[in-house]
Amino acid sequence: MPDSILLTGGAGFIGSHIAVEVARAGHRPVLLDNLCNSKGSVVERLRQIIGRPIDFVEGDIRDGAVVRKVIRDFAVSRVIHLAGLKAVGESVERPLAYYDNNVVGTLRLLEAMNDCGVRSIVFSSSCTVYGDPQRLPLTESHPLSATNPYGQTKLTIELMLRDLARSDDRWRICLLRYFNPVGAHESGLIGEDPNGIPNNLMPFVLKVAAGQFKELGVWGSDYPTPDGTGVRDYIHVVDLAVGHLRAMERLGDMRCEAINLGTGHGSSVLDVVNAFERVNAVRVPYTLKDRRPGDIAACWADPALALQRLGWKTERTLDDMCRDAWKWQLASSGS
Repeated sequence: MPDSILLTGGAGFIGSHIAVEVARAGHRPVLLDNLCNSKGSVVERLRQIIGRPIDFVEGDIRDGAVVRKVIRDFAVSRVIHLAGLKAVGESVERPLAYYDNNVVGTLRLLEAMNDCGVRSIVFSSSCTVYGDPQRLPLTESHPLSATNPYGQTKLTIELMLRDLARSDDRWRICLLRYFNPVGAHESGLIGEDPNGIPNNLMPFVLKVAAGQFKELGVWGSDYPTPDGTGVRDYIHVVDLAVGHLRAMERLGDMRCEAINLGTGHGSSVLDVVNAFERVNAVRVPYTLKDRRPGDIAACWADPALALQRLGWKTERTLDDMCRDAWKWQLASSGS
């Protein structure tokens, strides 16, 4: 019988792609999501990709009784924890919501896991735990800090998980610090589809290219980068999903390890816009604006440890990310 793997936030952008890889590897993904930033329709789309029904429970990780019931009902053996609010700008405006959802939610999840005897978890962390980089590329040994409440919640959860691992050697924990996931599944059936106005770059580019918004706001054009716009390590969401699968499969060899998932090189906002226009033959009008609070100039990963510990590296390019994201946009909008 296949292992049941709980994916918190499993109906979201990253979670849905991980569900595909988990199922293709012969496991049984179980999705738990409160749909605050995702849509229930992804479950049917996943069925089409995978070729069989997907287990989905609408619920909140802050509800310990729901989490315990899911773990027991589906005989969950491992957890990939993705449920969390994730927009830097929004976290500056609504810090309490981020601490409640991300930190309190993780605490309730861990309590439920411990009560049910499930002590293997892959945590969706973030490169934001490195704060404003002192050196690039970022290695896992870089000092930790945070420049915004979103990053602070990720850092707090990492510290909580490290304390948990020290207190009980039965726990197996992987902290995946990943960079900027974009793109979509090659089928065009699943992709990034945030509720409301997008906070991340690629979904906004898609909506501008599709004519749903007039122009893209580029936040900051005076950073110390080659073209003045922010530089990030953009990673294809399918590569990222495979990284989670590799980490899950190797949890037995870990106590509590932090591992970067990134490409190892950075692209500026304008690099992304230019690649998108070139690959898809569409125009993306943009306006240069003031910097956003909490943003940093540049960050990209040193992914060497992921290759060493997980046997993982990225395979898809920025062109692939732009092409697959646009295919998803066209399919999801009915164009």
